[in-house]
Amino acid sequence: MITFSYQARDASGRIVSGIQDALNEDNAVTSLMSRGLMVLSLQRKAASTRSRKRVWSVKETDLVLFTRQLSTMVDAGITLVEALTALYEQCDPKRQRNLRHVISDVTSHVQGGETFHESIAKHPRVFNRLFVSMVKAGEHGGLLANILDRLAGFLEASARLRKKVKSAMTYPVIVICIAFAITTFLLVRVVPIFGEIFKDFGAKLPAPTQFLLDVSDFIRARWYFLILGIGGTIFGVRTFLRSKRGKELSDRWKLKLPVFGPLVHKICMSRFARTFAQLIRSGVPILEVLDIVGGTSGNHVIETSLKSVSVDVEKGDNLSMALSKSKIFPPMLLRMVSAGEATGKIDTMLEKMADFWDEEIEAMLDALTSLIEPMLIVFLGLIVGGIVIAMFLPIFKLNEVVSQSKS
Repeated sequence: MITFSYQARDASGRIVSGIQDALNEDNAVTSLMSRGLMVLSLQRKAASTRSRKRVWSVKETDLVLFTRQLSTMVDAGITLVEALTALYEQCDPKRQRNLRHVISDVTSHVQGGETFHESIAKHPRVFNRLFVSMVKAGEHGGLLANILDRLAGFLEASARLRKKVKSAMTYPVIVICIAFAITTFLLVRVVPIFGEIFKDFGAKLPAPTQFLLDVSDFIRARWYFLILGIGGTIFGVRTFLRSKRGKELSDRWKLKLPVFGPLVHKICMSRFARTFAQLIRSGVPILEVLDIVGGTSGNHVIETSLKSVSVDVEKGDNLSMALSKSKIFPPMLLRMVSAGEATGKIDTMLEKMADFWDEEIEAMLDALTSLIEPMLIVFLGLIVGGIVIAMFLPIFKLNEVVSQSKS
């Protein structure tokens, strides 16, 4: 972003002066004219480096739209700087503020003589290694528009898959939160009322009822210990999972889960196959592809396996043979890769495998959602029903309680 000082004449003929942030002189003049000002003089004042000091993050939907629109403009023959300037002006200053800063910084670097992939590489939180590598291959091969179009399609497919997984997990989370809220209300408000009634009996209460009363007393008297305990547990688990050892264990554990393990495995394999296909199709060297795919796989087990595959490929093994040495890759994938090597169409075979896995993932998510719903209803019923039964148990055994009181 560059700051310009200007003098201009407004609609009433009065001369006004001020400063205007813009990508370049043409952009500054256009912005001032859109405000009804006739520019008399324009002078570059200073370059703002605020956007370079801060690490910006961009929404996935905004990144997909940016990539798709940039691809269309470049394919239409518009220069890269003009296309970036147009996208900058199109962004909503409030809703897409971060994207504007990123586009501004990238445009400034491109105008300064850097390549497009070098410019976007300065924003790793927005443009990952996959994005940068594909753009680099597109610039070297003169196919930037096609590469950007493929990237947009890839990002859309990834976002669609992520949205399906999130939507499938939304219902269980809501039900668990409702169960927690109902349980807390019963323990804090309802159970103490029954406790006061049972005190008049003067007899020993059934074990479930007494346990529930003790829990209620603890929560009401020492609720801060409960909050600190829950908060400490969550913080400790998150800290452990963010460590290298914790990530390794959690990734290995995810793949071994009885119901969710196969789903996680298929999601990782779909991401691997689609990313690999896009990079190979874009002309990225095989060893660099394996390195990038390992880093973007999202699972430490797969990343470690791909490092071994990269070593074997570098020694001279073909891809299918190197993949077959790891049990994480299913036989169907190995056969498709072997067929792709024989026909020279590895990217097409992997793309088909990714589409096949996406369909299986969607079917598994639908089945899992249908299975989770009744299980959660039963879970909620057991929690609430258990509390209700424990509270009414002394009433059901009123004769025994009264006899104990008399004795």
